[in-house]
Amino acid sequence: MGTTHPPYWIMEKASYPKIGIRPTIDGRLGGVRESLEKRTMEQAKAVAELFTSNLHYPDGTPVQCVIASTCIGGVAEAAACAEQFKLDNIGVSLTVTPCWCYGSETMDMDPHTPKAVWGFNGTERPGAVYLAAVLAGHTQKGLPAFGIYGKDVQAATATGIPADVQEKLLSFAQCGLAVALMRGKSYLSIGGTSMGIAGSVVNPAMWEKWLGMRVEAVDMSEIAGRMRKGWYDPDEFKTAMAWVQKHCKEGKDYNSPQTTRPREQLDQEWEDSVKMALITRDLMAGNPALEKMKLGEQAHGHNAIAAGFQGQRQWTDHFPNGDFMEAILNSSFDWNGKRPPYLLATENDALNGAGMLFGWLLTHSAQIFADLRTYWSLEAIEKASGHSLSHPDVGDGILHLINSGPAALDGTGEQKRMGEPAMKPFWEITDAEMNRCLEATTWHPSITEYFPGGGWSTRYRTKGGMPATMIRLNLVDGLGPALQIAEGRTIDLPDAIHDALDQRTNPTWPTTWFAPNLTGTGAFRSTYEVMNHWGANHCVMTCGHVGHLYITLASMLRIPVYMHNVGENRIFRPSAWRAFGTADLEGADFRACANYGPLYGKV
Repeated sequence: MGTTHPPYWIMEKASYPKIGIRPTIDGRLGGVRESLEKRTMEQAKAVAELFTSNLHYPDGTPVQCVIASTCIGGVAEAAACAEQFKLDNIGVSLTVTPCWCYGSETMDMDPHTPKAVWGFNGTERPGAVYLAAVLAGHTQKGLPAFGIYGKDVQAATATGIPADVQEKLLSFAQCGLAVALMRGKSYLSIGGTSMGIAGSVVNPAMWEKWLGMRVEAVDMSEIAGRMRKGWYDPDEFKTAMAWVQKHCKEGKDYNSPQTTRPREQLDQEWEDSVKMALITRDLMAGNPALEKMKLGEQAHGHNAIAAGFQGQRQWTDHFPNGDFMEAILNSSFDWNGKRPPYLLATENDALNGAGMLFGWLLTHSAQIFADLRTYWSLEAIEKASGHSLSHPDVGDGILHLINSGPAALDGTGEQKRMGEPAMKPFWEITDAEMNRCLEATTWHPSITEYFPGGGWSTRYRTKGGMPATMIRLNLVDGLGPALQIAEGRTIDLPDAIHDALDQRTNPTWPTTWFAPNLTGTGAFRSTYEVMNHWGANHCVMTCGHVGHLYITLASMLRIPVYMHNVGENRIFRPSAWRAFGTADLEGADFRACANYGPLYGKV
């Protein structure tokens, strides 16, 4: 394996947004403020240590925190802090205090920075009173903030952070950093609409208003032109081809004798597939090697943190499909070794691309892009396979997630965390786990009827027992983007059942069997209803039960969540959401998002 080759923009570490910590204090000099200075700064330093010890940037380095130069006792110091944070590239703002402070004089007034306030729960000094007062100010001024208040009263001298407070602090910061990391980046649309799929009708207003990103677009002819002219690193191409020949095992050719392609053509398809991967990565993130080839403009790329490739049909009727390209770029490793995924949506489904982006920024792990293909009831499984299914994680059926092409090789489930199958950040993946992912994957000549231009398709079977979260971002006329979330687990089926069900569709595509956690109410009263309520043909699957993080992130962006099975005790939204209703939280979420509008300005 070679060395890690992260996306070009990730190498610019100075551009990473930082977490700004604002220690606010009672501004009354003459004894009160002086007695609180040390204690207030200690609280800020404890939070900074919590963040740097637990949170990471996409390259695996610890997040950076900046504490205001002085405690903030009034508007002059609040303004000085705001100026300091501008210079320090602060993307997330947290106010902490153990005491009463002057609410509207000390609050953060930046409209675009995710913000929270932790008011210390102690009786000697009323930090909780300040928390309530300043949150009222945030609500009154239309600047939603998250309120963090510990369940248990602490002594005034206590410096530890209670577990429930830690959980809220980390959830807020993790989601706030996701917001900040998206801002100013691009979604690169390679091609246009694929086969009439609505998600690939890319909507620039959604990306600009809700995510703070721009949409860049290039025609697929740019890839064809670069392939023809050799506008890619020739040395890396040789390295990549040697790696592919060693690690990408060919599997059965499922084409009929009439549609089987000759070996010479298949070999050329391998070369073209590798070139497509190199070129698409360069289009997204740039490549300094192109500068040395006197291709200075192309060396910059499009600053794309996510992209989509149309493929079908204007490309795939004439050229190899994008399966290898999409599978390898979305994975956490390639011929250069382990590295962050390059998020690339199949069929240019930009809405699924946004979902993949959310999942990656929240977990730093690869994401599975898939069709939500079929609901299988227990009765249908037995009828199709001749075998009954009994599984502790399966309620009344399972969902078949199968991509009409590729999915990240991390999705094999050959990585482990706490003994369970997992998809992990690239810096946690071992060489043995990387090799097992490759060993568990076979590559098959694409079905010629579907892909006249050829190409190679991925095939694997996700290991069962992985806690997972399935999501979909949908775009609704008159409403805007809205999010669906389903937590559950991947399922191992007995071979006889798996083979009978899997062979009923295209056998050259990767399969994940997923069972959602059922609650007995609403869309989660049955697995059938989960399928029946899903808003599109595609979904994203993220490793872990992280639905609560998706909900927090969505509230920051002002995207309502209209279907989820996350327990109420895990939901964390800005305190202002309570003003829109406390009994019907889903309805309150819709009303709050509509009231405040997209984070970066109303449409």
